[in-house]
Amino acid sequence: MSQRFRLTLEYDGRPFMGWQRQAHGPSVQQALETAIFEITGEDVAVHAAGRTDAGVHARAMTAHADIAKAIAPFRLMEAMNARLRMAGAAVAVLDCVPAPPDFHARFSCIGRSYTYRILCRRAPLTHQQGLVWRRPKPLDIEAMRAAAQHLVGRHDFTTFRHVHCQAASPVKTLDRLDVVEAEADWGREVHVHAAARSFLHHQVRSMVGALVMVGEGHSMPDAVKAALEARDRARLRLNAPPDGLWFTGAHYG
Repeated sequence: MSQRFRLTLEYDGRPFMGWQRQAHGPSVQQALETAIFEITGEDVAVHAAGRTDAGVHARAMTAHADIAKAIAPFRLMEAMNARLRMAGAAVAVLDCVPAPPDFHARFSCIGRSYTYRILCRRAPLTHQQGLVWRRPKPLDIEAMRAAAQHLVGRHDFTTFRHVHCQAASPVKTLDRLDVVEAEADWGREVHVHAAARSFLHHQVRSMVGALVMVGEGHSMPDAVKAALEARDRARLRLNAPPDGLWFTGAHYG
């Protein structure tokens, strides 16, 4: 009989084609499943709370795996980190605990949080390359906050949905979309914090792109409301890159 383990993961999304295992490049899921196989000799599936895209990072992704081999959670965590480190995989297991059989990292999740990092400076990026989205001009934080409030609540987010999104419905409830300023040694950062039960494919990146257009003065806050109500992807003028997107938390009842 197998034991279900709940994992908390951190990873740098730059080397990966995304979370999900795929034939044309490395994935976070594949790195974890390979590590477990090398430890236990078992082919297991690792399920995550969110399937992040290529280049998207995670600070606290929740995942689970079922393992038949008798192994203590701490030993499993240490062994996985050792294997991941030897493989050069930019993934770390931050925590590992036993989970009940009915726990599922994805389907038991009742809320997901993301943070998008924007760095405002003219100089090119060095050690922050791929970890933030650089914009050369200062952003109008208050205008971005006003625009963000048009998106909070239950809406049809067709405008902010990738054309290949496989979700059954474009209707989602956005619980939070906050815009805050953060000072860092390498420049002025603007963080967009988003929270919802679930998101559409590219929804956060699309919303951030629309907010940046407002913050740079290319459109007014009401333009975001008009784009939302149009339910037309063509109304989206800018889609933010994956670089600055971080999965920050999965929430369970």
